[in-house]
Parts: sequence; C-alpha cells; structure tokens
Amino acid sequence: MLVAIISDIHDNLLNLTKCLDWCKDHKIKEMICCGDVCDADTLKFLANNFAGKIYLVEGNGETFSETDLKTLKNIKYYGLAGNKKIGGLNLGFCHQHKDIKKITNIGSQALDFIFFGHSHKPWLEKQGPTFLANPGNISGTFFQATFAVLETDYKKLDLKILAHL
Repeated sequence: MLVAIISDIHDNLLNLTKCLDWCKDHKIKEMICCGDVCDADTLKFLANNFAGKIYLVEGNGETFSETDLKTLKNIKYYGLAGNKKIGGLNLGFCHQHKDIKKITNIGSQALDFIFFGHSHKPWLEKQGPTFLANPGNISGTFFQATFAVLETDYKKLDLKILAHL
C-alpha cells in the first residue's frame, strides 16, 4: 500500500495540484498531512481533489477553523498530534518536531514512523526502532517542493521532488 505524506502547503495550489495529480495517477488512497495547509479554500481544495482519506494535524500557520472541517468527510482531524495504523505500520504525525512527545503519549504501541513538517526541509533519521521523517514542503518555500511516499509492504520511504515529476 502507498501512503502520501505532505506538509507545509501554505496555499500553493499549483504545487498541491501537481502532488495530487501524481497521487491520483499512482492510485494513492491514504494521505497524512503534517499541517500548514493554511486557509479554508486550500483545505477544501485538498479534500475535494483527493479521493482517499486524509489524516490531518494542525500547523502553526492555519487560518481555517474546525467548523471548516465538519463538511469535509474525507478528512480526519487530530489537532496537534495523531497516530494511525496503516498497512500494518504504526504511524505518528504532528507539525512541529517539538510535538513528537505528544505522539508518543497517545498510545503505548511502538511507532514505525513519526512524520512532522514545519522546517520545510526533507529529513530522515532512525531513533531506535522508529524512523523520524520530514517530507519537506509542498509550497517550495526555502527548499524545493517535495512530499514523501511510504510503501507500507516494504517499510520504504521515498522522497518525491515536484520539479522532477
């Protein structure tokens, strides 16, 4: 199973469209968004243009409200931190690295991956049995526009650079 991991859209609909088109072409049905979608229009665009389920955490730059989320049936909102079992892997996610402790307090099971955003810089590190990963940013701010794709069957994470798609 393939899972897309995105972060830091910052209302860049052009780059978001490119990412979503790639996800559609590769039949991705689940997505983790590590926050900073930003406004309600971008949130609705994301929900309306991704056919699968979106697991979303709050970024520090959001201007949408929880009321905006109520009509978007394919988005599950977790607040600052969440975790979800997908394809047999235990996944945690938040926006800022400092919120990782909130993830580890959510459940007692060991996590295979913890995803976070905020810095816009793609990053991967293994701490014990858990991989910590930042998919970079969709907006293309400070660093190239990127997102990650997790292949759950092989526990393999790939970075996708939008300029190379």
